[in-house]
Amino acid sequence: MVDLSSAPWGILLLRLALAALFFAHAGLKLFVFKPAGTVGFFQSLGLPGWFAYVTIAAEIIGAFALLLGIWPRVFAILLIPLLAGTIVKVHGPAGFWFNNPNGGWEYPAFWIVALLTLALLGDGAWVMLPSPF
Repeated sequence: MVDLSSAPWGILLLRLALAALFFAHAGLKLFVFKPAGTVGFFQSLGLPGWFAYVTIAAEIIGAFALLLGIWPRVFAILLIPLLAGTIVKVHGPAGFWFNNPNGGWEYPAFWIVALLTLALLGDGAWVMLPSPF
């Protein structure tokens, strides 16, 4: 049974945690690896360098949308391919466990499950712009 009085707050907590993760990963690309380093890494994976900027922008925009409650379900779905790409291009070859050298795919897979869960549960409390579905 779902407790309808507390469920929106649980969804809000999930939304805020996901937003924090996306802000952290965008910050890693901007402030630790720097944009040039991130571009170089993307190119080393066979991706076009400009895709690094698209990824950083998607992480920041998605984080703000989740944080502020702007179409949270929509942005949760839109961010899933970004993480699926990390499994395919970066973490998949390293195996399952994230503590493997080069990080395995368990963490991004769990992140995808959390985004899908948010999309299925709904927007949660404190929403600025409810999702259209």
